[in-house]
Amino acid sequence: MTKQTFFKGTLILVGAGLLTKLLGFINRIFLSRIIGAEGMGLYQMAVPTMYLVITITQFGLPIAISKLVAEAHAQRKPEKIKIILKISLLLVCILSVIFTTAMIFGAPIISKYLLTDQRAYYALVGIAPIVPIVAISSIIRGYFQGKQNMIPTASSQMIEQIIRIFTVLFLAQHFLPMGIEYAAAAAMVGIVIGEFVGMLSLVYHFRKAKLKKIWYGANSLKVIRTHVETWKGLMRIALPVTAGRLIGSFTFWIEPIIVAQSLALAGLATAAATSYYGQLQGMAMPLLTFPTFFTYSLAVTLVPAVAEAHAQKNWRMVHRRIGQSLRIALVIGAPFTVILYIFAEPLGLLIYGSAEVGQIMKIMVPFCLLLYFQGPLAAALQGLDYAQVAMKNSIYGAILKTVAIYILATQPEIGPTGITLSISMGIVVVTLLHFFSIVKLTGFTIKIMDFIKVALAMGLMGWCGIQLYKWGEENLTDALNISVASSGCLLVYLFLLVWFKVLGRQDIQRIPFIGKILSPFIRLR
Repeated sequence: MTKQTFFKGTLILVGAGLLTKLLGFINRIFLSRIIGAEGMGLYQMAVPTMYLVITITQFGLPIAISKLVAEAHAQRKPEKIKIILKISLLLVCILSVIFTTAMIFGAPIISKYLLTDQRAYYALVGIAPIVPIVAISSIIRGYFQGKQNMIPTASSQMIEQIIRIFTVLFLAQHFLPMGIEYAAAAAMVGIVIGEFVGMLSLVYHFRKAKLKKIWYGANSLKVIRTHVETWKGLMRIALPVTAGRLIGSFTFWIEPIIVAQSLALAGLATAAATSYYGQLQGMAMPLLTFPTFFTYSLAVTLVPAVAEAHAQKNWRMVHRRIGQSLRIALVIGAPFTVILYIFAEPLGLLIYGSAEVGQIMKIMVPFCLLLYFQGPLAAALQGLDYAQVAMKNSIYGAILKTVAIYILATQPEIGPTGITLSISMGIVVVTLLHFFSIVKLTGFTIKIMDFIKVALAMGLMGWCGIQLYKWGEENLTDALNISVASSGCLLVYLFLLVWFKVLGRQDIQRIPFIGKILSPFIRLR
């Protein structure tokens, strides 16, 4: 079995994650053009329920398995690894049966009384079989991650996403004549097929391991009774992880319910409410959150860096690491913010064929710049052993967002725009709470001058982008015009960063892939 270093394993996951995110984005673009905003609304309404059920079924075991397998491997105890996997498989199989059944039989109630759109029933039933598939896949992924072999995880992600594109689009197109509710449900079935093929890929890699006969031997219940310490070790890690994820999944699940109920009180028709939610979560948000992929990669590297400095009581290094991560997040998020703002409506028309999506994006883009800081700030708190603080901050933001949606969206004069503003408020609150927690716990201060320089670069970049776009309106096609204007203003932004010396070489090198390309051209600070 191939074992990678931490850095190499991270790069493998980053590369696979980038490819799967791009493929997933392409999939959403074509799917939205096939089933439209209303169909995307039905599709998106079922997704939070799926995530909630999967979170409960996984029970935080992937992280627990990864940690315990790594320890058992270091202690050269292969039999203990078998016990860990057998207990985990038994648990997820039981939970999968319970919650898949509950999801199928509960679909009529959820769709009718909570989502207020009975057509969502078909999407909920279509996605239900994914629960046991994802649960089993997560166990195998946890095993390979514990063995520090990221190739099976990366390859299964890419295979799953490639299969998903073809199955989702084919099935949605095939069932569209029967109605958008059937097309949305068929798209969900396509996701299940893709996930199943990805699981087969993991099983293939697992069969090549020495533990391929994990299912044979002692009865699983007997294993639990005779290995209580292993069971307790799994629960000690799994329970806190599950609690944290449940909060996020629950708020994500309840969001479409609150949205549907609030807009109904505001007098908006069910179809119109579903359509707006599809534009917001199914079309606008994937574009707005794309940069979080890179900042997430940064957060992964930040946790051990901060933890190491904290263990050594080296507060100067703690401050330096946090400052570096925030500067990189700013530098990555800033150009995306500018491009998505000045080209919001043209991008909405070009990608989704909808100007309304662009209008939603234009409202949220300025707030989303703060979203790009959330990952690094939360990672810093985790590295400092204050993960519970990050969890509490997220709870406060989720509560505020939910209450704001109910208050603002029920006002007829505000309506759907209240949902967009409420989500933006949640982003701002969580990010600021994370930041103030860091300041309180570490005495960290930001370098205002770096932010001023980037803000100036953003302004000049935006002005150049607008001028280039105006010139291209008479000379280029829409797609080429956006590409040329975006590329041009990005070059201006990059030049200004180098000129202002916002980043040093070490900062650039921390950005996955991009760092190796740019660092030779950046002068030492």
